[in-house]
Amino acid sequence: MNRIEKVAVLQNETEAQLVDLLLSNQQIPHLMRSYRDSAYDGLFQGVEGWGHVEAPLELHPRVKELIAEVRRQRE
Repeated sequence: MNRIEKVAVLQNETEAQLVDLLLSNQQIPHLMRSYRDSAYDGLFQGVEGWGHVEAPLELHPRVKELIAEVRRQRE
């Protein structure tokens, strides 16, 4: 597999948890990176989003599909 790269910014912690669960259940290798910083008490999360998900480049299309699915279900 290729190196792991940023796929998408996640909007909030709930979305991050759902995406993480779906990716784990499908055994898709990934990393969840929170933008929370204890020095600023999460100040940047309100502006930049919760954080982002990283995955191998060849899996980006599938990860984006899952994120879109989570977002559609929340509407």
